[in-house]
Amino acid sequence: MTVDYADLARVIASLTEGETDPVALMATVACEVHHSDDRFDWTGFYRVVAPEMLKIGPYQGGHGCLVIPFSRGVCGAAARTGQVQLVDDVDAFPGHIACASSTRSEMVLPVFNNHGGLIGVFDIDSNRPGAFGDADVDGLAKILKDTFAQVDRPAF
Repeated sequence: MTVDYADLARVIASLTEGETDPVALMATVACEVHHSDDRFDWTGFYRVVAPEMLKIGPYQGGHGCLVIPFSRGVCGAAARTGQVQLVDDVDAFPGHIACASSTRSEMVLPVFNNHGGLIGVFDIDSNRPGAFGDADVDGLAKILKDTFAQVDRPAF
């Protein structure tokens, strides 16, 4: 199954029009993205809740880690650097945090408010190695930018 990111963006835009609450937006995005592709085993957000600290937000799938410092794991690397992390083999990523033993590959995108402030990261895990590519990053980055441009307030 391949995601039609343009269609997914239209659906998310229609569901979130006028919404500015970041948690409501995160819940809707996580749900819609998770159910758009069978590669996506865990789909969710980690919110910035304090300096250098992420806490689990809305997600779909099995349990996730509750708290992740910016200094650890793939999510921490995305938060720390503000750059997308595309990991084909999580076992080869130094400091990977194994929240679920079934995860083989991971994609994490930073999420910014309309002032360019980091409000969290969007994390997608797959039980398949090398499950994600540039088309996924590009499609999701546009959805996140468009959706969270509605958020005015800082992360914490």
